[in-house]
Formats: sequence, structure tokens, C-alpha cells
Amino acid sequence: MLVEKLNSDDYVQWQELYKGYADFYQMPMNDEILHQVWEWIFDEEMEFYALSAKTEDGEMVGFMHYRQMPSPLRGILVGFLDDLYVSPDNRGGGAVQSLFKALNEDAKKNDWQYVRWITATDNSRARAVYDKISGTIDFVTYQMPVR
Repeated sequence: MLVEKLNSDDYVQWQELYKGYADFYQMPMNDEILHQVWEWIFDEEMEFYALSAKTEDGEMVGFMHYRQMPSPLRGILVGFLDDLYVSPDNRGGGAVQSLFKALNEDAKKNDWQYVRWITATDNSRARAVYDKISGTIDFVTYQMPVR
């Protein structure tokens, strides 16, 4: 499995996978959102990154979006994994492990002491993989709508 940073030629394959990711989480997706996220990936001012997992013949089978964020209590910058998706037909083939290996290398390069992420409590397949890679922390996530 080849893991590399997304490049401008990856848009068509990436958008198909990103639509699949949105469908999995039952989130609406449209061209405006796709273009906005794509711009963030290549915006030099943002600490937002994207990796792709590709087969040897260049087919993108997965992606990972992550960013830098402050950890105020520690006074350090850390990583936050926003999105991780592998197409259903390619799950179990090592893409997730390859993406996490590349993420770990990038985290070391950026001097992040850890990378944090969340997933849905009912995402049992992903959680089984994550439990092998990391431990959980004892916090509940809240999300306040801004009115």
C-alpha cells in the first residue's frame, strides 16, 4: 500500500471516497463542501493535511485528514485526526495501518506528543482497529449548535 500526501491530480478519486465517507456518517455532501475541503488541504496558511492510500496501480482506496491544534493545558501543539475512510471493498487490506504509520511519522516531524481523534460509538469495525493502535481517554464529546 502506497501512502502519500494528496496532490492536485487526486481530486476525482478523493471526492468519490469523501462522498462515501459522508454517506457512512449520514452527512449531506455537495460540491461547495468538497471544494472548500479541497482548498483547505492545499492552503499553505492552514495546518490541515491529507494523506491518500493507493494500490500499486494508483487507485486511491482511502484517505486521512488531520490538523495541528493547541493543547492549552500542556502548552504544546498536538495532532487531531478529523477524517479517515477506506472504501468498503478495500477494508482489511492494510490501508488503515499504512495511513496511521504515515500519520505517526508526520506527528514526529511536527513534534506532536500525541494525535487525538473521535469516532462514532457504533463504529465497531473502526474501533476494533483503533483499539490496537491506541488507547482511549475518559472524556465525553459535546457539540453545541451556535444559534
